[in-house]
Amino acid sequence: MNKPKEMELKLNLDYADILELIKQLPTDQIIQLKSDLENQLQKGKTPPKSKSIQSLLLEGPTIDADQYETFLENRKHFGLWRAN
Repeated sequence: MNKPKEMELKLNLDYADILELIKQLPTDQIIQLKSDLENQLQKGKTPPKSKSIQSLLLEGPTIDADQYETFLENRKHFGLWRAN
């Protein structure tokens, strides 16, 4: 049995054109489209900012005990310098 050939059609439509096409759909199809779009957004929805911030913090540099002691000394000296 022969398989039918696949056909591909590409259109260059801007947002306004797509919106006008959607407005021509019957109400039940608009509701279905809205539902499908919401589902699609939920599938691909990951909080990229919070995930990237979390990754940044977890993978970021850390200081060792000696560096922390130096930091505390510097903070103390800057505190005294500001007070004078």
